[in-house]
Amino acid sequence: MRNLIFFIYKYYVFFLFLILEIVSFVFIYRFNHYQKASFVNYTVGVTSAFYTAVSNTQEYFYLRSINDSLQMENARLRTELFSSYYNNKFNLTQVNDTLYRQQYEYIAAQVVNNSVTKRNNYITLNKGRLHGIEPEMGVISENGIVGIVMNASNHYCTVLSLLNNNCKISAKILKNGAFGSLVWDGMDPKFAYLRDVNKHVPLMTNDVIVTSNFSTIFPEGIPIGKIYAHSLDAGDNFHKIKVELNTNFSTVSTVYVIRNLFKQEQQGIEATINQK
Repeated sequence: MRNLIFFIYKYYVFFLFLILEIVSFVFIYRFNHYQKASFVNYTVGVTSAFYTAVSNTQEYFYLRSINDSLQMENARLRTELFSSYYNNKFNLTQVNDTLYRQQYEYIAAQVVNNSVTKRNNYITLNKGRLHGIEPEMGVISENGIVGIVMNASNHYCTVLSLLNNNCKISAKILKNGAFGSLVWDGMDPKFAYLRDVNKHVPLMTNDVIVTSNFSTIFPEGIPIGKIYAHSLDAGDNFHKIKVELNTNFSTVSTVYVIRNLFKQEQQGIEATINQK
């Protein structure tokens, strides 16, 4: 207390000046309309800027939760797409909802680890068996194909990236249905190659490439990319097709894992053929 009194006594001239200055400003802005209006406008502007900054900061920290909710909503909407249903067709006189059955479900996930510079690249997602993810499920982004689930723990899974020599996707040319196998050559992550397309199939640059229906992993019609270049050497029976991929693997962060509800049934019936 003594030190405080000594401090005030030592600098009382400054404090007196400060008090008189404040009082003078109060009289000026209280009894002069122009100064009062200017002060009010200024304080309103400062307050608005402060609240705007606070609001922007709060919205920034809420972006993660907003993104998660949007991702879940996108997964739900993808599940409700017409392409995610199987048409029974066996009885066209049906008028109830059993004409179409859910075939594909989508699980939203985030990329937590990724590589694009290796010859065999892998991706890690933050969802696992507890979220319904199992090996041999397809993975896509909002732009196109990403890869196939290899292994899954309770909370994580590893994905065989399309940028992996061991990854092979059944694909087709959208305009004519000609199908082949999409593989990566280990070079440029922006391009892959569509193989085994017969030489008699007409091709054009920018023809769209999508997934075929010869797969239990991906639904038919998922975008993959477009033809960047193609050639046919003398004596060859198949085109050499370079495909520009839709997915940018360097920036992919939000993905969807696809569960085929009919997969085990199809694999079971196909296994009986192999046993004969």
